[in-house]
Amino acid sequence: MQPGYQPQQQPPVNNNMAMSIVAIFLFWPLAIPAIINASKVNTLLQQGDYAGAQAAAAESKKWSKWALIVGISWYVIALVCCLLGGLAGLAGGSSASTY
Repeated sequence: MQPGYQPQQQPPVNNNMAMSIVAIFLFWPLAIPAIINASKVNTLLQQGDYAGAQAAAAESKKWSKWALIVGISWYVIALVCCLLGGLAGLAGGSSASTY
């Protein structure tokens, strides 16, 4: 190594832990692998495995996105069903019945 030469630093890797934690509140079965992979990123960086850290971060992001998509879709479907059920109840209950 020549004097005055600085080794090139790798750019930091985003471990996506925040997105994984948010995802656990929406759909936890897919968020668990996201959290596991997110927790591996910093350990791999400390060991010098930059490629492994990038792969773990990519896996964490993939699982988090799927958990968010499934969770948000689930809540939207449940909301639409509740609204349609309520509207059907209002429409069916407003007709005058004679005894």
